[in-house]
Amino acid sequence: MPSLQAFVNGVEGDLAAVIAGLTLSWSSVEGHVDRIKKMLKRQVYGPAGSRLWRRRVPAS
Repeated sequence: MPSLQAFVNGVEGDLAAVIAGLTLSWSSVEGHVDRIKKMLKRQVYGPAGSRLWRRRVPAS
């Protein structure tokens, strides 16, 4: 089973990250970023629509 062996090698190679992901309450900021993206989408498509979005995001 070469695919299983590759998985095991990957886990062993990054063992510290695996342990942190299983033991810490926040293993990364990915969840926080997703929450911010959802909030921004609600503001864009909510009652205020694109008017609020234009105020929030400066023109590039």
